Amino acid sequence: MSFLTAEPVRLLLALVCIMAFVGLNAAYLVLAERKGAGRFQRRPGPNEAGYGGWLQPVADVAKLLSKQLIVPPGTDTILFRLAPLMVISPAMMCLAVIPFSQTLVARNINVGLLMVFSFGSINVMAIMLSGWASRNKYAIISAARVVSQNVAYEIPMLLVVITLLMVTGTMDLNEIVRQQAGWFWHWNLFKVWVNPLMPVTFVIFFICMLAETNRAPFDMAEAESELVAGVFTEYAGMGFGVFFMAEYANIVLGCSLGTVLFLGGWQSPFGLWPGVVWFLLKLYALIFTVIWVRWTFPRTQFYNLLNLSWKILIPISLFTLLLSSAMIKLF
Repeated sequence: MSFLTAEPVRLLLALVCIMAFVGLNAAYLVLAERKGAGRFQRRPGPNEAGYGGWLQPVADVAKLLSKQLIVPPGTDTILFRLAPLMVISPAMMCLAVIPFSQTLVARNINVGLLMVFSFGSINVMAIMLSGWASRNKYAIISAARVVSQNVAYEIPMLLVVITLLMVTGTMDLNEIVRQQAGWFWHWNLFKVWVNPLMPVTFVIFFICMLAETNRAPFDMAEAESELVAGVFTEYAGMGFGVFFMAEYANIVLGCSLGTVLFLGGWQSPFGLWPGVVWFLLKLYALIFTVIWVRWTFPRTQFYNLLNLSWKILIPISLFTLLLSSAMIKLF
């Protein structure tokens, strides 16, 4: 009886907290990105709405909510309306298994890493369906690009994750963090005695994360000079807003996973401050790097994007996997 009362309430509260966390990040990471763009490119960022522009996200949300949700004629109405929810839902479900501290996790399961990649694959299908349902040539071309890009970069990312699984021997995200306790050289990023190329695996993971979230310089699916707005071309109001939230939710998820797998998660290298503080510091340092990369490097050409994965990242990640297996077997 206690399970019927306490556990569902706890999960409901966790869901509400995750939705609030995603919403706040989507709102204020947009502001951080626009402020960062202004700094990197020496131009003003938002500075009119509120003190220093801090109310700009509120103005953006009000603008999106006030716009009409238009369903163009000839579209698949059900899929057109369903696609934005299918894009953002997997990210929220995956965040439920991310340990923000030793105890702050919505649902701690021993195959959390498998769950993240299982639900993460739904995101690609949802974007593809949104492009197909729009019946717009730009959206359809963009959907085809998204599928080919995600297939190409999913392979080296999975090879990197398999390498980490060989090193840690578990899919439990909390256990992976516990194995990185101590000073920073215990983080998987610096375990060169297990694999001398472990920092390279982190770089591969980060590049694949940028490509999986369609971030510049890998945002060919949204290339406005070629495809208007890609799969989002026919979406207006909060339909577009949900896609926008999903992009930042996936960035938070990808950086959270990188923090857990490589940067020690909630572990403190100095024994100071609660674990959740360290997790958030590492998380937002990675998110800042994502923003930094976007406004520093130009957009690449689509075939170069695919060549980077198939000809460079996949062979290197496969070599790091074989090297790790050999060193684990020998030592």
